Amino acid sequence: MKVLAISDEEERCLYTPSIRERFGDVALVLSCGDLRPEYLEYIVTMLNVPLCYVRGNHDYEFGRRLRWPGGCENVHRRTLYIAGLLVGGLEGSVGDRPERVHYTQGEMYLEMARMVPALLWNRLRHGRYLDILITHAPPHGIHTLSDPAHQGFKAFLTFMDWFRPRFLVHGHCISYRPDYPRRTRYRETEVVNAFGYQVLEV
Repeated sequence: MKVLAISDEEERCLYTPSIRERFGDVALVLSCGDLRPEYLEYIVTMLNVPLCYVRGNHDYEFGRRLRWPGGCENVHRRTLYIAGLLVGGLEGSVGDRPERVHYTQGEMYLEMARMVPALLWNRLRHGRYLDILITHAPPHGIHTLSDPAHQGFKAFLTFMDWFRPRFLVHGHCISYRPDYPRRTRYRETEVVNAFGYQVLEV
């Protein structure tokens, strides 16, 4: 199964009618934040597949306008069984301004804790906690940048240690250096930086 992951930057190849020719075999779209609702709505309409998203630290602008993407599922602190996969999400980035979808390290541990009942139910019902966790920020120390805002959350390392998703897909950290990794293995989880877009084989 192919999953299209997107984040942070609008891609010309996705914002065109030819998206169906290039990505028509995608079964699910995952958005990791900081994308306009119109962009998400275009993709979900053209591909006619489910789209799950979390908010990024720049999505507060959309919140002020009370404008959220129609036909898309916000999975922050939730898990969904969709397209045969268990998908969950945690929004935001490191910071101390809640109106900008910021969380401290401690606050993100609390956000993660609120997901635990649903994860335990998944384990009982489906035999696994989660297939894909989508986040805006990366895990601490993986795909991070040098400034404090792009250091990532330590809670996501704990999440992978405990719940072992097959993928953690994030955005937020954008780098065009040729040596910058887009995919990194952490224990049983493949960590994918989706800025622009990435296609996952699940």
